[in-house]
Amino acid sequence: MSFQAFSDYLLLEKKYSKHTVLAYNRDLEMFQEFLKEHHDSEPINKVGYSEIRQWIVELVNSGISNRTINRKVSSLNTYYKFLQKTESIEINPLKKHRALKIGKKVQLPFSEQELKSVLENSIEVNDFESARNHLIIELFYATGIRRIELVNIKLLDIDNSNIQIKVLGKRNKERYIPLIKPVIESLKCYLGYRDQLSIIEDKETLFLTKKGLKIYEKLVYRIINKYFSLASSKAKCSPHVLRHSFATHLLNQGAELNAVKELLGHTSLAATQVYTHNSIAKLKKVYAKSHPRNLR
Repeated sequence: MSFQAFSDYLLLEKKYSKHTVLAYNRDLEMFQEFLKEHHDSEPINKVGYSEIRQWIVELVNSGISNRTINRKVSSLNTYYKFLQKTESIEINPLKKHRALKIGKKVQLPFSEQELKSVLENSIEVNDFESARNHLIIELFYATGIRRIELVNIKLLDIDNSNIQIKVLGKRNKERYIPLIKPVIESLKCYLGYRDQLSIIEDKETLFLTKKGLKIYEKLVYRIINKYFSLASSKAKCSPHVLRHSFATHLLNQGAELNAVKELLGHTSLAATQVYTHNSIAKLKKVYAKSHPRNLR
């Protein structure tokens, strides 16, 4: 069965990224292979919950995490909702499905000292790549943007008059984030080196490779991992941990949760609250030292 109409719906109507749509299709194809092997290639739009439950059991037995299984089932659920919307089916077989339980995974941010060590001591800015890498880290920590958002920043997205940057987030939702002085200084330095590149293939994009091409996500990950692996003992040193650090450090300094939500580009407070665990720990210490009843 072709999933082209579903893919078009996700891309054009739901405004999902191509990467997300590919992930949805992979999940659907995986379920289709299961039906081919265990249910005589029964059409995906004809199955009931019992077949889906068998697939879930097989995924659990294969050792896949509950989080990943829930994501795959969510892809299938979205597809069935699409079939309902187009009147291809009457009942969604996953209507009463309950997601598998997931243990809460606490991800610790980089400490302020680790950030200071990388930004002030680890990078000697003396050429294009070092200036670019320094700006990437400054921008991640100063704005909390996602890796794909950083990759897609264009020169025109920098608003020098209002000292802010435009970011294109999930589902093509735009948001504006103010820029602080260290970022502005690093930006000027990087642009100076960028202008000196002998070849610039992508003239619109802010971050380039040394060959003048648009930077890519894997390279951004390698840059972050390279510098923070030297300054931190954390097992995971990624752009997302920098995003986590941005949010946690802001909350530790008293920023309002709603304001952090807007800066991160979250659609709900629930998504932002995962960054509050460290802030709550700090708040408890302040509370213990400051509450009048506790000082008696």
